[in-house]
Amino acid sequence: MEKELKKHIESSLGLKITSLVPVSGGDISTALKITSGADQFFCKYQAGDTGYPMLKAEKEGLEAIAAAGFINAPRAIHLSKMETGGCLLLEYIESKSPAEKDMIQLGRQLAGLHTVKAASFGWETDNFIGSLPQYNVRADNWAGFYTSSRLLPQMKMAYDKGLLSKREIPLADKVEMRLHDISSPCEPSLIHGDLWGGNFLIAKNGTPYLIDPSVSYSHQGMDIAMSRLFGGFSSSFYRAYEETSDDPMPSQTEIELYQLYYLLVHLNIFGASYASSVRGIVRRYF
Repeated sequence: MEKELKKHIESSLGLKITSLVPVSGGDISTALKITSGADQFFCKYQAGDTGYPMLKAEKEGLEAIAAAGFINAPRAIHLSKMETGGCLLLEYIESKSPAEKDMIQLGRQLAGLHTVKAASFGWETDNFIGSLPQYNVRADNWAGFYTSSRLLPQMKMAYDKGLLSKREIPLADKVEMRLHDISSPCEPSLIHGDLWGGNFLIAKNGTPYLIDPSVSYSHQGMDIAMSRLFGGFSSSFYRAYEETSDDPMPSQTEIELYQLYYLLVHLNIFGASYASSVRGIVRRYF
């Protein structure tokens, strides 16, 4: 595949590639550091029929984050279809381990991103969360949007895969009612959408970058909930976010309810090891 990618990129962009080095780029794609003379690029290859649409959605998400003007995202250089999938070329960000001041800046800039509002929840198109479809049907009501475009599609997928039983899936009306009662009031905010510790970078000069987004206009608490699910964010990050944000921090109950979506995604991608966490939240709240 490396030879095929080299040939494809060279012919598409007229570059002379001198090296391709595999790098960590997530669980579902092939990632390479490409050198061409004095220039370096980050290349993602996604195989299969959904490879190109997934990378197209990623490119659009990165561009939306960058255009908001609050936090950086890698610049997209080239996106193309291949016979076997899709190829996305980004600027290469040389990263370092975060210092506390970097995490403070990240928290402040994320709060800035969340000030970008829309008239309704959702997005212009459906996109992806990991390798799975993410639905973005526009809605005026957060509880309805989170129920119909987030939780229920993932629960149905888990049922179809035999990972949840029918009795473990609550009725839509009950889910929406509970969310309406528990969720804090919010306007639709631009969120990263998949903010775990592997989806931000700190450049060598200390500049934060967001990568691998699953953007939408949603409750800003979704990013906070995901950031708390697997760790990787310091207490100073949360303090800086809270001090900068005009919106209240989500309660622990909200965090658990918003983590349910991400746990369902992990259940559907990685399997039954996430089932007990999903069942626990469903039993507590529904």
